[in-house]
Amino acid sequence: MSSSNTSNRRFTLSDFDFDLPENLIAQHPAAQRSASRLLDGSQTPLVDSIFRELPGLLNPGDLLVFNDTKVIKARIYGEKASGGKLELLIERVLPNHEVVAHMKVSKKPLPGAKLYMAGGSRGGFEAVLLGRWPDANGHLFHLRLSDEPHKLMEKHGHVPLPPYITHEDSEEDVQRYQTVFAKAPGAVAAPTAALHFDEALLAELDARGVQRASVTLHVGAGTFQPVKTENIAEHVMHSEWYQVPESTQHAIAACKARGGKVLAVGTTTVRTLESWAASGQASGDTQIFITPGFEFKVVDRLITNFHLPKSTLMMLVSAFAGYEHIMGLYRHAIAQQYRFFSYGDAMLLTRTTTESQTS
Repeated sequence: MSSSNTSNRRFTLSDFDFDLPENLIAQHPAAQRSASRLLDGSQTPLVDSIFRELPGLLNPGDLLVFNDTKVIKARIYGEKASGGKLELLIERVLPNHEVVAHMKVSKKPLPGAKLYMAGGSRGGFEAVLLGRWPDANGHLFHLRLSDEPHKLMEKHGHVPLPPYITHEDSEEDVQRYQTVFAKAPGAVAAPTAALHFDEALLAELDARGVQRASVTLHVGAGTFQPVKTENIAEHVMHSEWYQVPESTQHAIAACKARGGKVLAVGTTTVRTLESWAASGQASGDTQIFITPGFEFKVVDRLITNFHLPKSTLMMLVSAFAGYEHIMGLYRHAIAQQYRFFSYGDAMLLTRTTTESQTS
């Protein structure tokens, strides 16, 4: 793989923009998970493939690292005492029945206000607004619920589909906006690159000798937050909680020692592994912002979906595989009618070693 040298280039937000036909935004998943298309961008010329053919693109001894976070039914509708409608998107669960949430409402209630969620006293539950989060100027809201949050979300909540998916959540979304190996509840957005894996494909990877490990990063709604500053260095990243288990640390060390490649399944896995490598902390909150010029320490290859224009994820994949290469891949994907975003298709990338970039 080759790409032009952009070592002296200073990237701005406009560099990561592209025109995407609306009909390429996937509104529903493929009929079968592994039937999605896969653009192999790790070689030249590019190869159009099907996701179930992934094992043939990997080598025995390689290590696939997945994000095992589980999407929670974090979107809940309710009303204020005045009758005004509102919507909560629970971002994080705290002790003592407390949560941190986004709130969509015409007029923000004041601290101490009681909110009646999912019918309130008529079969739902109540929430008391404690204030803003993380401080008085925060854009999130701190609330105490009348019962255990996960139990309430499972009973009354809705799948928090991304803003570009236009239908209300359905039983299909309950099943398909979740990976087959999800186990750690806490995400309000799916680690979408992992949605393409099914049990048959995992078994085939095992048979080929490809190793597996997992990390956890609870994807927040901030993953959809637009970058608003043309100078991308001024953008403030959202914070997300992650964990790299000791078993995964050992698996990565063993993979490197035998000469295998570490493949991150999704940008959330990249952010987790590189946060751990940069900080030395196996768990905690991360606000890592990966832009061209970033020096990757762990991840060798990446499986990822196609991302929003002008997004931090476009910047991450450009840092990983080279800006010019990524923009070429996106032009190819649009021309070949690949499906974009959460329910869309995927691509396979290899970390560039041919250019040095600065942001």
